[in-house]
Amino acid sequence: MSDATTTAGTSPTPHASGKPELIVLSGLSGSGKSVALRTLEDLDYNCVDNLPAALLPDFVRSVSTGYDPHPRLAVGIDVRNRDADLTEMPQWLSAVGELGFDHRLVFFDTTDDVLLKRYSETRRRHPLSHTGLALADAIALERQVLGPVRALADLLIDTSELNVHQLRRRVITELGMQARPGLSVLFESFAYRRGLPADADFVFDARALPNPHWDARLRPLSGRDEAVREYLDAQPDVQKFLAQVIGFVDTWLPHFDGGTRSYVTVAFGCTGGRHRSVYMAEQLARHVRANGREDVLTYHRELE
Repeated sequence: MSDATTTAGTSPTPHASGKPELIVLSGLSGSGKSVALRTLEDLDYNCVDNLPAALLPDFVRSVSTGYDPHPRLAVGIDVRNRDADLTEMPQWLSAVGELGFDHRLVFFDTTDDVLLKRYSETRRRHPLSHTGLALADAIALERQVLGPVRALADLLIDTSELNVHQLRRRVITELGMQARPGLSVLFESFAYRRGLPADADFVFDARALPNPHWDARLRPLSGRDEAVREYLDAQPDVQKFLAQVIGFVDTWLPHFDGGTRSYVTVAFGCTGGRHRSVYMAEQLARHVRANGREDVLTYHRELE
């Protein structure tokens, strides 16, 4: 499962420390590692899944030198490393540090009951199923094999209660944004019928604006499509609303710079979360980027 609703506004920047960064994603199969890795890829990380763990220092060395070195890397390392002794992870991470990279190890965990349900719903094969083990026994063995990695984790994320969209958002705010120096700004769209985003700092209600949903030609589209943008661009009330929100953001966003916060979330809601709210989030992100702020992200909760 993937979507393209999260975008970064600029070219990659180093970690807040000034050093290039490596994020190692590990965890139980079915816990959301692949979703997290795709999210980091959307945030301009150079991502590799199922990297043989012993090759970690060589991988970092190879992509951090040459014509186009990349300062933000992410790799997935898990139980598919059948020939690697994962107890050697401290030595591999130490070698990465000697190459000048800050590194973080993030472990994704989920309860056994949730994992069993996810495998039942998706009918996926567990990576250890080739051994002939029952699914519950394969999960237990996987926990044992990954125990040394879990013990080293800088961040543990339990995805038992998270859906795909919630997980993507958590990766954005806890991993993607913290990697950036200064204040990052997230413009989010959502549907009121599914509730407000729990951690929005500012919320603007776009339900009073003309609704493209009632145009049969526009209904299947989203606020990111040109036809919907043209429709809303032509609406005087939409442009008045947009100008007033831009004035608010331009006035108050600078007051968060230089503080203790690493990010601010500005959310826009409408009935279905597909047209007006998406349009507003994209327009504000475009405006703020054009005015020189580099770390601007968009997240559209209802788009898949």
